[in-house]
Amino acid sequence: MPRRPREKSSTGIYHVMLRGINGQTIFKDNEDYEKLIQTIADYKKVCEYEIYAYCLMTNHIHLLIKEGKDELGIVFRRIGASYVHWYNWKHKRNGHLFQDRYKSEPVEDDKYFLTVLRYIHQNPIKAGIENDIKEYPWSSYNEYLGKDGICDKKFALVFFADDEKGALELFKKFNSKENDDKCLDYEESIRIDDIEARKIIIKVAGIDDISQIRSFEKEKRDKVIKKLKNRGLSIRQIERLTGISFSVIRRI
Repeated sequence: MPRRPREKSSTGIYHVMLRGINGQTIFKDNEDYEKLIQTIADYKKVCEYEIYAYCLMTNHIHLLIKEGKDELGIVFRRIGASYVHWYNWKHKRNGHLFQDRYKSEPVEDDKYFLTVLRYIHQNPIKAGIENDIKEYPWSSYNEYLGKDGICDKKFALVFFADDEKGALELFKKFNSKENDDKCLDYEESIRIDDIEARKIIIKVAGIDDISQIRSFEKEKRDKVIKKLKNRGLSIRQIERLTGISFSVIRRI
């Protein structure tokens, strides 16, 4: 069947997602994250798009982007081709890395712009990787607080206040607020990979070494296992990473 045409945004602003093929990892170490950010920065000069927010997770990325002189299809082909060529060379692999078609949704008004902005910055929190947004190094949140980067921050900050100091305070409060925001995502199809799963286990259990879970008292262990299942980890994944038997996890 032919693909449905993408919905165009009258503002030129889109929330875009790109993921690894079959949900596979697209970042294996810090250098990989840094390389993609640099690649986005390089093509920003060429394609003249604006970036308002981003978050790089281990197997997918979110971007809040305004189309420039080149349409998004061209932009992501260029970014993807450049990053994948480098990634394959570095990791001695061949073939595709990204799913062949990015997902996008138009951002048509100020309210939804701010919703997407917060949704992107809270991605690591909702995935159980971090408890504090500012602790996650691969999102644009800390750029708004002063870190050098690729974001066009002024566009978003004027929604909060006219003066920068006041805008930043309101920005931080807004991004830390609990919510039920629903935006474009791969929630139903993305499998949590083992790198993210390990981080979730360590955070949920409050430990330094995953093997420590096996020494927990039964009640404490069972509570942790339930939380991990609620976070989206599969029984087989919990078994593989913690060493707790499949039958025990299934019973819990």
